[in-house]
Amino acid sequence: MPPSPAPDSDRTSLRRALLAARKTWWASEAAAAAHDALAQRLWDALVQLEPTCLGVYWALPGEFNPNSLALKAQRTLGCTLALPTSQKNPPAMHYRLWDGQPPRATDDHGIACADGREVRPDVLLVPCVGHTAGAIRLGYGGGYFDRYLAAHPEAVAIGLSWEIGLLPADQLVAQAHDVPLMAVITERNTWSS
Repeated sequence: MPPSPAPDSDRTSLRRALLAARKTWWASEAAAAAHDALAQRLWDALVQLEPTCLGVYWALPGEFNPNSLALKAQRTLGCTLALPTSQKNPPAMHYRLWDGQPPRATDDHGIACADGREVRPDVLLVPCVGHTAGAIRLGYGGGYFDRYLAAHPEAVAIGLSWEIGLLPADQLVAQAHDVPLMAVITERNTWSS
């Protein structure tokens, strides 16, 4: 029998602690080198995956910024790009074609999003606050990516995280709504489900 899931309040505390640690780490010299290392590891994965439509995200402070790598994939691999947009009521997320230019729109959460037509990317890059070695993701608590992944199981979902976000499996127990990612790539490792 699987262990009982951690209460949401535990996840809230865990998320808060990880974001505080990431903020401090992000200001360090190690962050720039980690960003370059993660970019190389992600590029190697994208070359193997050969996406037709790559779903990226508009990075928040402290997150890996996939934009320049996405533009490289568009030029080199010939894929189209898409950005997610989320709505609060009812809670939902979908992707819209993105031309690679600074977005002109924001979603219900104030995050930059594309205004192109709706699309279904075959490969998704997913930001992580934390993760386990089994590719369980701790996000920001809205459940948008989990709902999208549950509705689109054909999409290959790659989490992007930092090694400082690695959590023991008993600290981040998968809940019923958690959808494991295919893998989580960090600056040092690739963690697979």
